[in-house]
Amino acid sequence: MVLDNEAARIVILDFCKAKSKIKSKFYFNDFTKLFPEEKSRTVKKVLTTMIQDGTLEFWSSGSTTMYGVAGSGKQADSEGED
Repeated sequence: MVLDNEAARIVILDFCKAKSKIKSKFYFNDFTKLFPEEKSRTVKKVLTTMIQDGTLEFWSSGSTTMYGVAGSGKQADSEGED
């Protein structure tokens, strides 16, 4: 199946917003589970475009990289990001 970029973006944002009261950062595998019929590389391309346009942002602990909605979560508040 060919992943529609706009539809995938909506699914990803809806997922992040639905979980926003519980957590603000997500592992790459959390997003691949949303599209089980797609290759992980296809999902990565959608996430990369969302990073590039500022919809999502990377967060790294040094050993782990996670994705989050830009400007959300405790990390953004503590670093003065708006």
